[in-house]
Amino acid sequence: MAEEIRIKKKHGKIGDDGYRIVSVRMREELVDRLEDLSAKTNRSRNELINLLLDSAMNIVKIEE
Repeated sequence: MAEEIRIKKKHGKIGDDGYRIVSVRMREELVDRLEDLSAKTNRSRNELINLLLDSAMNIVKIEE
């Protein structure tokens, strides 16, 4: 399995991050997990998705 991804709890106000908007379909269970993580870390779902995708991009390996 992949390495552990650690996310620090954020303190303060959630604001505009200046990123482009991308639409993606997700299973309801995954959205529920994101909402739970959002509540625990005081980060928006959007911010968490960006953090998680950025971390995953650093550890992905392409098989041929």
